[in-house]
Amino acid sequence: MSKTKTTRYDVAEHLRNPEEMAAYLEACLEEANGDAAFIAKALGDIARAKGMAQVARDAGLSRESLYKALSGERSPGFDTILKVVGALGLKLHAEASHG
Repeated sequence: MSKTKTTRYDVAEHLRNPEEMAAYLEACLEEANGDAAFIAKALGDIARAKGMAQVARDAGLSRESLYKALSGERSPGFDTILKVVGALGLKLHAEASHG
């Protein structure tokens, strides 16, 4: 019996256009339960799909600081989140919660 070769699933490979990126971020926002590091990691996935170097340039951040901010190991500042969201070509919006 031959062994099955598996590779690590990388969501960034499946985020091919702005609509998919926005839908992924929306789903992560709903799932996050107030965990800012979880949102940062989701933004990191989207940034990798778009190209980290380009996103860093557009956000006015160094690539290294962008990687650190979006690693999911800490919660970046809200100003960083806003810069990254803008650099990704996404918008945050609010709606009333009914629950």
